[in-house]
Amino acid sequence: MDRGEAPARTLIFPHRPVFHFPLAPIVALREASRMDDLALNIRVARPSDAAEVARIYIESWHDTYPAVLSTALLCAMTPKGQTARWYAAIRNQRRELVLVAENPQAGLVGMASLGASRDRAFGYDGEVYTLYVDPAYFGRGAGRALLNGAFAQLRQRGFSSCVIWAHAGNNARFFYETMGGRVVAERKARMMSDIVPETAFGWKTLALAERSHAK
Repeated sequence: MDRGEAPARTLIFPHRPVFHFPLAPIVALREASRMDDLALNIRVARPSDAAEVARIYIESWHDTYPAVLSTALLCAMTPKGQTARWYAAIRNQRRELVLVAENPQAGLVGMASLGASRDRAFGYDGEVYTLYVDPAYFGRGAGRALLNGAFAQLRQRGFSSCVIWAHAGNNARFFYETMGGRVVAERKARMMSDIVPETAFGWKTLALAERSHAK
């Protein structure tokens, strides 16, 4: 995520947001306009997806953060614990709406979650809380398709803008910038005993930049 000239602040949020909104109907978005893109269906996650959502989440963290987060934090993310966490979120679907990217041959290759912004001080009413792609499928269009699907869901719920927070050392910042996100703030958040620098990326309108190289 990206932010502009706001001073760094230490803000501690629970991983799960506390906002409520009604369950959405399944959304289908298909993107396969480049030769190397996967054919993808972006849909609302089902409880039976929880284990695969947890797998993608854990594998993405282990692929992205081994040099920037503590081993203790990464090892604390167990398949059992994350499956339970995502199962509860998917069953609820009011606190955060969970989406998955599904390919007919590969199965689930990405996940995202979204809802109301947890901090309205920066002027964005919607937020994408998580967006992760199976590392085996980077560069195949899943990230863009998920973000597009998340924006569609936010629009459906009456939101007009979006913010995404990301670890300041995460290379996803280049993806979000390519998708039209602008750096709008920075903060320090606590994850277990780790103090984590984060950057916020904002979209004043729920529209992606013109297609380019995407995650």
